[in-house]
Amino acid sequence: MRPSRTAGADGKPGYLVGDGTGYVSRLADHIESTHLGVAGDLLDHAAGLLAEQRLSRDELHYLARRLSESLKDVKRVAESRGARLPRAD
Repeated sequence: MRPSRTAGADGKPGYLVGDGTGYVSRLADHIESTHLGVAGDLLDHAAGLLAEQRLSRDELHYLARRLSESLKDVKRVAESRGARLPRAD
């Protein structure tokens, strides 16, 4: 069994130990998939908005905050998946 690194609502790391086939592992995989999907959608949306070049300061600030939140989620997914990869000797 390999530990899987996750994070709680407070941002502190947590670990899920199992073989990757149980309910909680599947739920974690689903959440990761959702984070990655949202990030892709947000990037597409941002590209469209930025192409218009007519964003107000408030709209640009809102977009930057959402992109930052999404990047944090994607970073957490990458770190979690990286922790599950076998170590190369």
